[in-house]
Amino acid sequence: MELKTKYQYTYFIYPYIIDENNYTNYMYKLLKNKKCKLKIFEQEKYPGMYNYFLPRIQEYMFWTFDLRKNRIKELQSMNVRTKAAILSKYHCNIFEYELTKDMQAKVGEKNGIFFDIEKIELVCFNSGICFLLLKTILPQVSSFSDVLNFNYKFREINSENNHLKDYENIKLQTGRFKDTKDLTEFIKEIAGNNIEAKKINVQTDKFITYSYTCIDQSTWNEETVAKEFAKYVNIYPESKQDTDKRVDRSIELDKFTRCGFSNSSMVLLTTDVNIENYTKILYKFENEYLYTYILNLYKKIYLKKINYELSKKKKIELVKNKFIDFASDIWIEEVTNDDYGQIIDKKIKEALKTEETFIKLKSKYDVLYKDYNLEKTTRSSKYILRITFLLLIINIIILVFFYN
Repeated sequence: MELKTKYQYTYFIYPYIIDENNYTNYMYKLLKNKKCKLKIFEQEKYPGMYNYFLPRIQEYMFWTFDLRKNRIKELQSMNVRTKAAILSKYHCNIFEYELTKDMQAKVGEKNGIFFDIEKIELVCFNSGICFLLLKTILPQVSSFSDVLNFNYKFREINSENNHLKDYENIKLQTGRFKDTKDLTEFIKEIAGNNIEAKKINVQTDKFITYSYTCIDQSTWNEETVAKEFAKYVNIYPESKQDTDKRVDRSIELDKFTRCGFSNSSMVLLTTDVNIENYTKILYKFENEYLYTYILNLYKKIYLKKINYELSKKKKIELVKNKFIDFASDIWIEEVTNDDYGQIIDKKIKEALKTEETFIKLKSKYDVLYKDYNLEKTTRSSKYILRITFLLLIINIIILVFFYN
């Protein structure tokens, strides 16, 4: 039986890197853009997130939770230059990009998968690592196969190698973008050429996929769900025949809710058999779990950035301080005390292989730093030897002069 959807959305995540020395100017650029608004996290507005994230994570990613209302007003009334300078001192800033009103839905067109962009966010860390989040929905979708095909096709629209004809059946239903080409221009406007990301071996031609789908309970079938879930996690099209591929990194929040992880995706598939599956869980997946995922993506990319800087063997002392600060500020910190949240955080780390990357990087760092210290000691010894030799010559000259 074909799976029918009740509700779905997919966040497509694009990582990009700004030169760390230019971060304050980038904050200024975003603040000057009238469509970009700093996202203010208040306890009353986001009680779930406030209770979910532990204090150190709140301080690191959602620092506005600690601001009083008068301080928020003061921040918002500052001139742009001052505000940019202040924001650049915080570890993370999140911006909401205001979209124009949607155009009328295109009725009568039979070809293509029509979609809308419902939300755009920018998550920027002061290391220069940033993420562009595009929340898409399929307003006319009824079949889960459409979700699979859409995720598969859309994640590659930013690729330099894609041919427009391959994507001509994807139609965009929003007043901000005319077509997928217009969208890629917008991404370039926000992220630039993203050369820094390519330098450290971060994939930029495919979006990272973060997707939620609620299935009509009348079509939920365990055998069908198992096959389609494997496609969902691995971002396969509906036509993919290799449906027996195992999904090792998955958890069941309950009998009808499955969460899956790969190195470039996180998905949740559920059914409306329980009202909480498309109310409470939907909210947590779009807030608490989403930002948990973003934080882990950040850790992975930051480790890549440190690895690149170590490979260049430049400013070892500076890289050492960055690595130590990263380890003490965020790496060792627990994200949440929530039971499911801890499991999800662990599964994300396993899928992204951040623990393995950290261990390898630390080993590399230990070797390089040992060599660096040895080299520094050797240089110091040579310097001392030269000074000693020079002093010896001077003493000889003085003695010869004195006795003559």
